[in-house]
Amino acid sequence: MGVTVDEFLTMLDTLPETEQSGGGGGSWVSLKVNGKGFGYVWEKTETVGLKTTLDEQIALVSERPDVFEVQFTTNQFGWVVVQLAKIEPDELLELVTEAWCLTAPKRLVEAHEFGSLYDD
Repeated sequence: MGVTVDEFLTMLDTLPETEQSGGGGGSWVSLKVNGKGFGYVWEKTETVGLKTTLDEQIALVSERPDVFEVQFTTNQFGWVVVQLAKIEPDELLELVTEAWCLTAPKRLVEAHEFGSLYDD
């Protein structure tokens, strides 16, 4: 169980037009699509922050506080910090894909979802 930072960054290759840029004096990496943020990576603490809905934020933190914690909330979104060592790869891929879908332009989301129908 668990995911390394490198494994997480490799997951991002499945999400079109994802951009990574350093921030905070190199202490974190910002994840963006179309210039808008959907996540952060902190290599030193082996954690990621991901955008989610407010309901999903509450559910994740309530069900597994050893894996998830509230990062912050904005208008209609909640952000969670994920402990990489305590999450399965499939679940993390689902969460980062959802964060990307909440942020990406509709055309990218539709193309990605359409393409994934034929990936199997």
